Amino acid sequence: MKISVVTAVYQSEDTVADALASVARQTHQDLEHVIVEGASPDGSLAVIERAAHDRMRLISEPDGGIYDALNKGIRLATGDVLGFLHSDDFFAHSDVLSRIANAFADPEVEAVFSDLDYVAREDTSRIIRHWNTGPFHPDRLKAGWMPAHPTLYLRRGVYSRIGGFDDSFRIAADYDFILRYFSQIEAKTVYIPEVLYKMRMGGVSNRNLGRIMQKMREDYRAIRRNDMGGLATLAMKTVSKLGQFVNRAAPPSRGSGG
Repeated sequence: MKISVVTAVYQSEDTVADALASVARQTHQDLEHVIVEGASPDGSLAVIERAAHDRMRLISEPDGGIYDALNKGIRLATGDVLGFLHSDDFFAHSDVLSRIANAFADPEVEAVFSDLDYVAREDTSRIIRHWNTGPFHPDRLKAGWMPAHPTLYLRRGVYSRIGGFDDSFRIAADYDFILRYFSQIEAKTVYIPEVLYKMRMGGVSNRNLGRIMQKMREDYRAIRRNDMGGLATLAMKTVSKLGQFVNRAAPPSRGSGG
């Protein structure tokens, strides 16, 4: 089973090497790493070129933002299964894609997702938030449930069927996509109760108060357009994040980390 991992890169000179290395270390051999680099003014492209290997596909050109870049990556990907690794982040261990491939061995499975740790930007061994996703049930959508988007792997046919990211959203296109997909899903999903992904704090959606407010406005728009309730859903989604800070003593992930 071929897995495509898509990484959008823009001005990530200091962190993208960790992301690339965590893919290169994966024990699952049938994979491609599709990198969409947005003509960064820093040294991101040079870092990527130094790390090039035969499972990497690289395109470097200006884009319209992260969701435009991810949509490009989806179009370029040739794998049976697609997922994402952001340029600030890394896989929790070298068997992540093997765990995902094993879950997709069941042909009825269309979606696989797991848990995620938010880690300190400068000290990635320090966990700030632990996102314990839990299994999917349709009733949970209106209660603000969503899988951490970077942990979500889907068969490529999903994107042909429902499309990619709506880049009229600047921050919450991933949430809009998740609601669009899970609100109409008929196939089997698999939740892996393990931390497979490490995300550095300080991303676009949680960088400052203005961004947090913009994220909430876009989340509400996604909730309404996908008929998933209204302010109550937004409130439950927001409140659910508080527990991620309290319950950040996540069970140890396998392997030595990224």
